Amino acid sequence: MAEVKYKDLGETLLIKMFGYSPKLKILNIFLDNPYFDFTKSELVRELGMSKQTLYKNFKDLEELGIVVVSRKIGRAILYRLNKEHPLVKLLDQIVTEASLQIAKKEAEKEAKAVPAR
Repeated sequence: MAEVKYKDLGETLLIKMFGYSPKLKILNIFLDNPYFDFTKSELVRELGMSKQTLYKNFKDLEELGIVVVSRKIGRAILYRLNKEHPLVKLLDQIVTEASLQIAKKEAEKEAKAVPAR
């Protein structure tokens, strides 16, 4: 599996909008890497959170069906985001809409900054 440099990515829009809760951080890594699956150990390492914190918060996401088992390799269980879950779709729409609004405001700022000829 390709190594995800999550810690190097900085603050994402989801985290900026909703804060730094452990559940959001877990959800965020899956949303930012929708084509990857992760073991719990990889998530602990990439997110820099304790095993206890990850397991406690991951259980809720798994019970809701937001993250699901994607495959098993030996004893390792890999999980992926359930892109068909209504909450995941809604979060994706929220982040997309917020991104579009930010881009629109930035474009307006740039248009105002360009002197008229």
